[in-house]
Amino acid sequence: MQADTTGRLRQARAALAVSFLLQGATFALLVTCIPEIQRQYGLGDGLLPVFLAAVPILAGVGSITSEQLVKRTSARTVLRIVQPAVCLALAGVGLGGTLWQLALALGAFGLLVGALDASMNMLGVGLQHRYGRSIMLGFHAAFSLGGIVGAAVAGLGAHGGVSLTVLFGGAAAVLVPLSLLVGTGFAGPAELGDAVREAAEAAGRSIPWRPLLPLCLAMAVAYIADASVSNYSVKYLADTLHSPDDVAKLSYLGYMVAMLLGRTLGDRGVQRWGPSGSSGRAPRPPRWASPSPPSRPRRGRRSRASPCSASASARSSRRSSPPAAGSSRPTRTPPSPGSTCSTTSASWSAPHWSARSATRPPTGRR
Repeated sequence: MQADTTGRLRQARAALAVSFLLQGATFALLVTCIPEIQRQYGLGDGLLPVFLAAVPILAGVGSITSEQLVKRTSARTVLRIVQPAVCLALAGVGLGGTLWQLALALGAFGLLVGALDASMNMLGVGLQHRYGRSIMLGFHAAFSLGGIVGAAVAGLGAHGGVSLTVLFGGAAAVLVPLSLLVGTGFAGPAELGDAVREAAEAAGRSIPWRPLLPLCLAMAVAYIADASVSNYSVKYLADTLHSPDDVAKLSYLGYMVAMLLGRTLGDRGVQRWGPSGSSGRAPRPPRWASPSPPSRPRRGRRSRASPCSASASARSSRRSSPPAAGSSRPTRTPPSPGSTCSTTSASWSAPHWSARSATRPPTGRR
């Protein structure tokens, strides 16, 4: 029974990795063909940022909607429906010719991509929770690999002079059946159980949100940088550097290669050193934070701070006036009850004059 469950989890992991790959190829086909989209729809540079900014905004709306749908059904069900729809939305971008048609196609693409990203990452988190180790970066590496494939296909299409209608329509004809086939291998409640909910509850218990605010800000800046490279790298090479369309597609391809290298090694790094590089062990406190050992008074000298010793004036009077000849040696006074002073400290503060030295003033040494 345990072997069957393990084999089913491996199959679900492989299916989800292929799903990430298909999504990476779909997204790469869209962003690497922005110059061709502008020419087909007559979209100027002034309106281009508006259309491009609308996609991630609508993706956020789609993510929130997907969360509610997952609560009512499951992440597997949402992903099975949404991923083929994203491929059809890509084909719709290549079919139109006016700006309102482009707005509808990109709006649908943004909403569906948001729901797709949320549902597939929910499944990935559930599988990672069942595995008990980091595997999420491997899924993102599959996305980068799909981006390399999509950019290469777009470059070949630009080199051969293929129109957007043929390129996006042909890609959808391949991607839709593949996404439907891969969807049959996704993990469901039988394999995951309550892993998604347990992972969310564990994250809510263990994540300190206030220290994460600077990290969230850094991630927002990184997302802006990522979007700039994804959306404008091909356009910069084509319009500013006057590179051929097929060569301009290599900018996004190179970016995905670099991300693939980092994400491929990411899971092993997390498994070895932990998510914060601590290897699961508590960090060693710095030297300055370690408590210093108590200092001992030097031998032959009186302690400067002794709460149980006599007052300074009493000690000075005893030093200046030696005892009369024939007087007995002063007795040691035991500490009072409740005092923190020990017999050693009391005898330390008492003068020790011998009969031989009683005829001369003390020199200050014992």
